[in-house]
Parts: sequence; C-alpha cells; structure tokens
Amino acid sequence: MRFQSMASSILYRETCPSIKGILLLDSEGKRVAVKYYSDDWPTISAKSAFEKSVFTRTQKANARTEADIAMFDNYIVVYKFVQDLHFFVIGADVENELFLATVLQGFIDAVSFLLRSNFDKIEALANLDLILLCLDEMVDGGMILENDGNIISGKVETHSRDEAAPLADQTLSQALATAREHLTRSLLR
Repeated sequence: MRFQSMASSILYRETCPSIKGILLLDSEGKRVAVKYYSDDWPTISAKSAFEKSVFTRTQKANARTEADIAMFDNYIVVYKFVQDLHFFVIGADVENELFLATVLQGFIDAVSFLLRSNFDKIEALANLDLILLCLDEMVDGGMILENDGNIISGKVETHSRDEAAPLADQTLSQALATAREHLTRSLLR
C-alpha cells in the first residue's frame, strides 16, 4: 500500500506543471524578490550568476507589451518588463510555455493590484512582504497553486488586513501598523 502511494505521488509530480523559480529584478538586473523551487542552483553565487545571465540575455528584448519566451541553459524562461521591474518565470525545458506564461501574468496582475499599478523599484521594496506573500500564495515547492492574479492579490490583501492575528503571524508591515495603532490609541487616552 505504501509503495502505491509513493508511486502515485511521483507520477503526480512528473505530470503536474511546476516551475524552477520566479525572479523579480529591477531595471539594472538587481534582485527585488527572488524565489527558487529547485536545487539546480545550489549556492547564492550560482543563483546570482544565473540571474545576471538571464538579465543580460533579455535586456535588449522588447518584452513590454507581451511576454517573451527564451531558452537558457536547458530552462524555459518566460519574461515581461513593466516599467522599472523585470518579471521572470523559469521552468524545465519540458514544461508548457503557455502555462508558464499564465503564471507570469498572474504574478504581474497580483503585483499590479498590490502596488496600485506603480511598478517602481522603491514601491516594490516598500511592499516586499506583500510580493513575497504573493509568491507563497502562487507556488509551493515548485508546484503551482494559483495563477489568477485577482485571487492571489485577494488572498494577500486578506492576510494583510488581519490585524487581529498574533504578532508572530503578521508580516513586518502589519506588525508595525498594529504597533502604531496601539501606540496612537494609548496616547489619545
């Protein structure tokens, strides 16, 4: 019985679309938010070298109106540039490019909603906790959970509004907002 369960789990992983990583870089190729879901790049330096390579090879592309697709080192990279931010989704060479493109568009849509369509590096860094939460809502261990930007941003927004949650479960900006609110209340008494 255990063998059958393990075999079905392996089959699911082999047939279910997955991704290797999601990169959000600025217009100079520097990290804004990055998540890897594979051990293909085992060290920080390997990850940085891959990011630099991807950025350098795509920098001259005109991927502003719609997503573009490229092959890099046996990986499919789907990417799009929006104002100051460069969005990338990396998949294995056997993945469906259209599915990777829907994941990319879902991420862009969610970030657009959360940043109020202000795709600026400073705005992205100020809301880094929300962007990372978007990634967590989208992908778990490389397995795509959700690719609809409206649903993703709705879940993230719900998390960010939950002020009744314990401080340990809140994001940094939530905890600061809660502390600020409590301080204001105590000063007004």
